[in-house]
Amino acid sequence: ALYQAALDQLIAQRQAYACGCSRQDIEDALHASGKVRTRGQALIYPGTCRNGLAGKTARSWRFNTRNSVSNKPLAQEIRAQAAPINIADKALLWTDRKLGAQSQNVATEVGDFILKRADGLWAYQLAVVVDDAAQGITHVVRGADLLDNTARQILLQRALGLGQPGYLHVPVVNGNDGEKLSKQNHAEALDTSDPSIALTALQNAGTTLGIYIDESNLANWLRAATRLWAATYN
Repeated sequence: ALYQAALDQLIAQRQAYACGCSRQDIEDALHASGKVRTRGQALIYPGTCRNGLAGKTARSWRFNTRNSVSNKPLAQEIRAQAAPINIADKALLWTDRKLGAQSQNVATEVGDFILKRADGLWAYQLAVVVDDAAQGITHVVRGADLLDNTARQILLQRALGLGQPGYLHVPVVNGNDGEKLSKQNHAEALDTSDPSIALTALQNAGTTLGIYIDESNLANWLRAATRLWAATYN
């Protein structure tokens, strides 16, 4: 119900629209315009249905990056991090607590992104924004592989009049193939028979986070790491 209410609000504000495009339709439109997608690059939606379905059947709902406005109350605007509204050719700016100043032009680098998928499921971007607001989340700490999502989420927060959390993106541990260690990439399970080695050996959580502590006792290592993290990012 909360997701639907958010979508209804965006539709009423003309910041969301129905889309009838399949992935192949998007590929064909980009190819016709002379734009070539490199391997691994996400499809940048060209705005085909932004001005109407042109006879196609609605499949999904998208956020209109070309009609993005902020609906935050003035009091929230004063307290919010600096984040200019992303309109047409303007980039959105924000500050990551670890990585510093960030910038992304969602309209040109991502395009109008999905809010509700063709299979009826809610898209991650809308779901996480609504969930964070409902739970009163003020600080988000997550892997750097999700950094690219932040600008889209800030646009939604501003459009829906929601508060903007502080963001901190940490490095992820990669395997020998350069991919992050995850089930998605079929990574082998970590050897946790000796947790202290898993935390302190090369290419592990501790050193990846910039935490270098010469301590073999696991409890002492965790206490020292917690103090170091708090001193650095609080």
